[in-house]
Amino acid sequence: MNLTVIGSGYVGLVSGACFSEFGFNVTCVDKDEAKIDSLNAGAIPIYEPGLDDLVARNMAAGRLKFQTELADSVADADAVFIAVGTPTRRGDGHADLSYVYAASEEIAAHLSGYTVIVTKSTVPVGTGRNVAAIIKKTNPDADFDVASNPEFLREGSAINDFMRPDRVVVGVESDAARDVMAALYRPLNIRETPILFTTLETSELIKYAANAFLAVKISYINQMADLCEAVGADVHDVAKGMGLDQRIGAKFLHPGPGYGGSCFPKDTLALVKTAEDFGRDVTIVNDVVRYNAERKASMTDRVITAAGGDVDGKTIAILGLAFKPETDDMRDSPALDILPRLVASGAQIKAYDPAAMDQAKPLLPDSITFTKNAASCLADADVAVVITEWNEFRALTPAAMKQMMRGKAIVDLRNIFDGKAMIKAGFDYINIGRAGLAAHR
Repeated sequence: MNLTVIGSGYVGLVSGACFSEFGFNVTCVDKDEAKIDSLNAGAIPIYEPGLDDLVARNMAAGRLKFQTELADSVADADAVFIAVGTPTRRGDGHADLSYVYAASEEIAAHLSGYTVIVTKSTVPVGTGRNVAAIIKKTNPDADFDVASNPEFLREGSAINDFMRPDRVVVGVESDAARDVMAALYRPLNIRETPILFTTLETSELIKYAANAFLAVKISYINQMADLCEAVGADVHDVAKGMGLDQRIGAKFLHPGPGYGGSCFPKDTLALVKTAEDFGRDVTIVNDVVRYNAERKASMTDRVITAAGGDVDGKTIAILGLAFKPETDDMRDSPALDILPRLVASGAQIKAYDPAAMDQAKPLLPDSITFTKNAASCLADADVAVVITEWNEFRALTPAAMKQMMRGKAIVDLRNIFDGKAMIKAGFDYINIGRAGLAAHR
């Protein structure tokens, strides 16, 4: 089977590479000539563990190629995946579908023979039907079906998520489209991966419903962390006690500075707007959107408190910038809320991230100093702040940090350190939701 993937960003590139690993012939198309030139030269534009080897192996085998023009690949394709961005639209919070619809129109002009057009991008309910209408209007003679196949890829573990998914969701309306999609995912049959075939609207909503639920779960444990600080409880034990209940589960019960990334912020907002369009309320999700924004902003206050109530002229070491480890993605990272506020308060910021600094520099104030490693970041710092839980930060010992730093305040927004050990070493250790550690001072 021949596949064309429109869009070579995170979703398109990972999906295309993984489908080629399944043995299909995949052409990834992107209008960004620099990106395509880079990919053809063997350079991967995003940080994702294992992706460089996967791309190189399948390019060498002749199953994966990259180009800027879609005409020939679409004409030969059995299925065309639309994997372009759907960012939040400025002004109203809806998902911006302009790239999806533009791709649909361009695809339509080059269809030849029966083809399944698959929306891989995260799109609101009704998008699949609009794509079908655009294609039919542009090319009334086209023989096609539209399918919805949302992605559930976690940055940092995307290849494993594609190859060993919890489930595959497919929305189709014809037996022919179902057969094509079943053939594409047949390699997963050996793992008995559940494949849910449903309607277009249901498939589109599943993606938003799943992401919003996880965002709710994150915000819930963050609110429990705030309560733990007030009553003297330990949020980690609370989360463990909750997670042992199989109805709840342990995942996404990790307190922190608030969620970010490419999915949760825009998808929760898009779900709220979709519900409004249909005269329904998802008040829980709406409250989570508001709370998460407030939480990220409030983390600055913790840093200022740790610095004695004033950061003016003080050196703050920032460990981690990406919204999570094992990615260079800065989209809606808590760092984008915390660092500018600290700079505005007069702090001198030094920052280090193992992967995201090139992405972070254009997004943060020019006064920030970016360092080559954690040691140089911590050198002579008055306060150290953990924003991203990279494993290399976990390896920092209290003795080493004490030798590097000038001050003794640590604000651990991910609870990666042994709080008792930090306190014993003489640090003023501020964490999330573990008020009981104060007894060890």
